[in-house]
Parts: sequence; structure tokens; C-alpha cells
Amino acid sequence: MLGEIFFSVVPQINSKCRPINEMVKYFLYISLSLLFFNLSSAKNINIEEDIKLSFVCELEKKILKNSEYNYKTFLVKDLDNKNLDKFEINSKQPETLLINGLSPFLSKTGKFDVKVVNQDVVLFKAFDEEKNYSESGIINRKSGELVHEITTSIKSDNFEKDISFYSCS
Repeated sequence: MLGEIFFSVVPQINSKCRPINEMVKYFLYISLSLLFFNLSSAKNINIEEDIKLSFVCELEKKILKNSEYNYKTFLVKDLDNKNLDKFEINSKQPETLLINGLSPFLSKTGKFDVKVVNQDVVLFKAFDEEKNYSESGIINRKSGELVHEITTSIKSDNFEKDISFYSCS
């Protein structure tokens, strides 16, 4: 009698838990697969072609995160116009990337932690020596959209971000 009750209850419990167990199993599988894929395919330096490009870029908007603003968006009409008259990108395989005209920091540094150049995008990121300041950018070579991000006080709880969006031609 007890055996019948036990065995008749267990399939009901298992049938209710089976979808949850399957979901957990799939979640773990997908998570581990993504982790492995990201670690195995991540390349911080991948310059596929030699380029020498020059752009004129118009500021479209800016997003600020600091003690005064929490990711507040400002349109170009609300800002002092800071267009880029001469933004230059030079790359040479296998590892040379030079960025000029976007900021004094990027123009002076030759040490980029991330350098990716291909037919679609140019992606770059550089830190100062203390790793407390960084600048990064990505430009879509086909559309001319440029995003430039400056992060200061990285090591503090009150880091600040200045994200600028440009249209380049």
C-alpha cells in the first residue's frame, strides 16, 4: 500500500520538475557554450587590412554620466558644437593602428588595448598608465557612424562617462 502511494506520487513530482530540470540543463549548456565561444574567439588585436582614411564628422548627440547627470542625452543644439574637422585612421597589418583628430589622448598614444580593423568597422580602446582613464571608439565604415566614449575615474565608484555620437563622411 505504501509502495503504491510512493510510486504513484513520484512520477507526478518528476513530471512537474522535468521541465524545470530541462530548462536548467539547457541554460547551463548555453551559458557554458557562450563562455567558451567568447573566450576562444576573443581577439583584442585583429587588423585585417591596411587603411588610410580621413573623415569630417558632425556631432549629433552626447550622453553624459557624472555627478550631475545620470546618462543624460544632449542634442547638438544643446551643446557647444565640437565637430571633427579632420579625423584620421591609419592601420597597417599586423598590429599598427594610429588615430588622429578625435582627442589629444588618442593622438598621442600608440598603445591600444583593443585594435580591430576590417572592411566593416574600426574599433579601438586605450587606457592611461594607471588604468583609471580610457577612451574607446567604433566607426562603421559603411554608414560613417562614429561612437566615442571617454571614461574617467574608472577605479572609483563615481566613474564618469562622456559618450559622443558623430556622423562622418
